[in-house]
Amino acid sequence: MKRPKGKGTSRVSKEALKPVDDRKVGKRKAAIKADKGIKRPTKKELKALKDPNKPKRPPSAFFVFLEEFRQEYKRENPNVKAVSAVGKAGGQRWQSLTHDEKAPYEAKAAKRKAEYEKLMRAYDSKKASEADDEELERSKSEVNGEDEASEEEHHEDDEEDDDDEDDEEDD
Repeated sequence: MKRPKGKGTSRVSKEALKPVDDRKVGKRKAAIKADKGIKRPTKKELKALKDPNKPKRPPSAFFVFLEEFRQEYKRENPNVKAVSAVGKAGGQRWQSLTHDEKAPYEAKAAKRKAEYEKLMRAYDSKKASEADDEELERSKSEVNGEDEASEEEHHEDDEEDDDDEDDEEDD
């Protein structure tokens, strides 16, 4: 039986049907497969890396305004429980405020930011001193570790000498 000739019919070689090795694939695809083996840290792992003693960032002028507005809004609308409703109303009110009306909130935010920067300087200096202390301890332990190893070797040599002397006494 003859095969029909045309565009739709093409012969597939035996090599095309064989499984492909990484060596034959090429550099790029092999590199991508190798990268898949590297595990990225998960969100939980990243959160675990955060220092709980680090000072919290200060709120912006809008959030300082929102703290006061939230209490006022809840007094006026006790039945509204949705956080989104309070946020929307606060956003609309903030946009309607003039620059002069926003000034006290911006001043409070600037004051909080200055306090935050002061706390961060203290935090950074404390963290740097702790890192120096840890480095000092590591270097001391490395030095002591080398001394202990040489003492152990020295001690083992003494024990071998003692064993040799005991053998001589038995003879």
